[in-house]
Amino acid sequence: MTPRRRRMMLVGLIVLGVAGAVAFALTAFQENLLYYYSPSDVAAGKAPVDRVFRVGGMVPEGSFERAAGSLEAHFRLTDYAHEVTVSYTGVLPDLFREGQGVVALGKLGPDGLFRASEVLARHDETYMPPEVADALKRTGHWDPAKGAPPPAASWNTLEPAAAPAAPTRPGT
Repeated sequence: MTPRRRRMMLVGLIVLGVAGAVAFALTAFQENLLYYYSPSDVAAGKAPVDRVFRVGGMVPEGSFERAAGSLEAHFRLTDYAHEVTVSYTGVLPDLFREGQGVVALGKLGPDGLFRASEVLARHDETYMPPEVADALKRTGHWDPAKGAPPPAASWNTLEPAAAPAAPTRPGT
């Protein structure tokens, strides 16, 4: 075998090895992706039924249910256009409550029930998960050009949020 042919064989093996490594990396990366879907995406059938993904939204007032002495909780998530019913077994975060933004990780069952393995609640009164903020923008409940998001208590209506009143100075 000539030296040129050996070099070409070596280059070919290196290219083949790099291509194999890239293929393995992309496959592993694809399997570990956690996609986010809004309740509207889930209602439209865009969310996978057999994969783990995140769904986020607001927990409407009166939607939380838990039997006494049980760790199984049921609640709804909404982006004010559609709702998703969530089932979670375990201890909910301390900041979880109705009227708050929540992101849940789990799988959608064939019956349409989202079975969460993890529930994340916002960590203070000013934080909103970016995905929930995007969903509120899309449904018209918040316009970032008009200022900060409205307080959580006002998100529990189906009407778009009214523009905040202009601040007034005393004596004017």
